[in-house]
Amino acid sequence: MRDPARARARLGLDAGTIRAQVAAALAEDVGSGDVTAALVPQQPARMRLLAREPGVLCGCDWFEQAFRLQDPGTGIAWARGDGERFAAGETLAEVCGPARALLTAERTALNFLQTLSGTATTTARYVAAVAGTRARILDTRKTIPGLRRAQKYAVWCGGGENHRLGLFDMVLVKENHIRDAGSLAAAVEAARTAAPDLPLEVEVETLDELDQALALGVERILLDNMPVRVLREAVARTAGRAKLEASGGVTLDSVRAIAETGVDFISVGALTKDLHAVDLSLGLAPD
Repeated sequence: MRDPARARARLGLDAGTIRAQVAAALAEDVGSGDVTAALVPQQPARMRLLAREPGVLCGCDWFEQAFRLQDPGTGIAWARGDGERFAAGETLAEVCGPARALLTAERTALNFLQTLSGTATTTARYVAAVAGTRARILDTRKTIPGLRRAQKYAVWCGGGENHRLGLFDMVLVKENHIRDAGSLAAAVEAARTAAPDLPLEVEVETLDELDQALALGVERILLDNMPVRVLREAVARTAGRAKLEASGGVTLDSVRAIAETGVDFISVGALTKDLHAVDLSLGLAPD
């Protein structure tokens, strides 16, 4: 069973990290003080979080931190949790606290929740599109600066899987590395020497390069921008000797055909790069 708390821990998203991200966003928004909220009587209030379109929820901890950094006593009751689907018109949460604090935190809370839920929702669509194949949907490093771990968590909430977190936890030998090393074999040898304990993946652009990587015993190979017919041939040539990842220009329209070639992974930059924030509203509830 998928556990959001374990996923956050794996990605280094502890309470302190999330709090720091939200605090920076609040500082950007509030600055020297919320001059509009100061016009509102300081009295208890209640807000209702509504979904205006269907989606997959992600970002509850960020949402909560936005309010509790304004007032630690804010109460939040969730009807849904991270990774759960919701329908248009659903009430997702109710928030209770001092009116000024709620109004000041509202936009920052929504910005995190809408953006991360958008990534989770898009990911879920890609995962559904490849259902029944062996392919698993991966994210990339094409993320919002400073929010990579949060976006990768959102991909996980949408049913996808995470590729490398950064440049430090996996060696990915790409075209420029091969060119600078002089050959694919030289680049692979250098990678194995420099980082023998890290996973190694090699990007190839042609079937000839694929054959070279297989001959070198590379266990994971990225097939870059290959047409479907070439991907199908790559899978046949590999015959299970390596894990294959298809990448480059993947869309919802093309992902099913790519998956049906038999590749193991499909990495999709659009999950975190082409953002669509889910339409959520947060308004004061009537007494």
